[in-house]
Amino acid sequence: MARVEVVMPKMGESIMEGTVIEWSKNIGDQVEQDETLLEIATDKVDSEVPAPESGVLVEILAQAGDTIEVGQPIAIMETDADAAASASSEQKKDDQPSEEPKQEAESNKQPAKAPEPKPEPAPQASTPSGNGSSQPQPQAAAPQGTTPPQREGSDGRFYSPLVRSIAQEEGISQEELEQIEGTGNQGRVSKQDILNYVEQKKSGAQPAAQPAQQPATQKTQQKSGSGEISAGEISVDWPQENVEIVKMDRMRKVIADHMIKSKQTSAHVTTFAEADVTNLVRYREKMKDKFQKENGFKLTFTPFFIEATIQALREFPLINASVDGDQILLHRDINYGIAVALGESGSGGLVVPVIKNAGELNLRGIARQTYDLANKARKKQLSPDDLVGGTFTLTNYGSVGNLMGTPIINQPQVAIFGTGIIEKKPVVRDVDGTDAIVIRHMTYLSMSYDHRIIDGALGGSFVQRVKQLLENFDVNRAL
Repeated sequence: MARVEVVMPKMGESIMEGTVIEWSKNIGDQVEQDETLLEIATDKVDSEVPAPESGVLVEILAQAGDTIEVGQPIAIMETDADAAASASSEQKKDDQPSEEPKQEAESNKQPAKAPEPKPEPAPQASTPSGNGSSQPQPQAAAPQGTTPPQREGSDGRFYSPLVRSIAQEEGISQEELEQIEGTGNQGRVSKQDILNYVEQKKSGAQPAAQPAQQPATQKTQQKSGSGEISAGEISVDWPQENVEIVKMDRMRKVIADHMIKSKQTSAHVTTFAEADVTNLVRYREKMKDKFQKENGFKLTFTPFFIEATIQALREFPLINASVDGDQILLHRDINYGIAVALGESGSGGLVVPVIKNAGELNLRGIARQTYDLANKARKKQLSPDDLVGGTFTLTNYGSVGNLMGTPIINQPQVAIFGTGIIEKKPVVRDVDGTDAIVIRHMTYLSMSYDHRIIDGALGGSFVQRVKQLLENFDVNRAL
């Protein structure tokens, strides 16, 4: 027999654990090398774990919902061909219903005795201290807030080693840990949940368990001191019929949390410009067939937008920055994030893979990196390292036909650039000193930026510089 352990893979320098989402294979299934065994989730990305070798899955050591440290075994495979075939057949045999006749099973059963009624316990009178009574006293309740963090709480939730370690360092007991509302899978407490709790606690605000929700009819009857219903007490009584309840998946919860925190952190301002990209459209039309033949994938407009914004970032370094307290961190490397929608019309969520050192790439290199990362994202093959370290982000809402948008900053960055759909429009141009209406390819550009460090003049100048670079695109340049 040749058995191989499948372990929780390393998914990045900062990732110490992962949560099993679901198994793609069952015990006894034949598995080919590199075939997907299961899906796992981290705080940053969902990933598929491939089989290290061909064989039969003989044991699953981590169930869906379990959080496992990197390097720990999660399954065992049998790779010896004969043993694998035997293991597979044995599993199938085990899955068959038992053929033992029911009558024989019934004959082996002893008649069950009726349970004897238990006498009701006599009520214990309260006895003053030191009265010498020999009656047993009620056992004192365990002191609250003294139990060290446990792997599994009384509420049935699993607490990861990282969460338990933080709790222990901050003096948070198991009882207190169980009061934290978790945003992770199956309501588990994530690293960010406990860090938020600790920060809230240190700031003087006393975190507490979520109060039980009151019925909507009761809420609407509550009055303020003035005798009127206050805005905070008004509740909508949703209809119970013809309503489908869809529970947020893990990715949607992460996106929601990230977006809310961004709006709470940065002072968002959005600036718009309209650009004439006719020269760019004509250049791409001329080069796209040659490019696809040489590279094996389509030449889209995204690499051109990335190239123009990279040039502008070199001229406006404050846009390629982040904020840490009262310090501004200017990043020398341009690590370029690209928002990628997953699923049909973005129904599968949103990820932002990062092109590292994008400022060192030419247009062809940018196009290759953009294609590879988007392809990996849609196939769920991104690693956590693909999603970290970004200093600037682009989102292309024009890819689904939208004119313009006000994107939310991808923290801890200070700006995000947006591009709308490219459309033919009649515009007024000076032709030989005379105003004339001509047809041009136009698009809207927008940039949301953090007004804490970027003022309107700087943000507007950056957008205008990108507009200028796009409008003056050289149609005779090499690709």
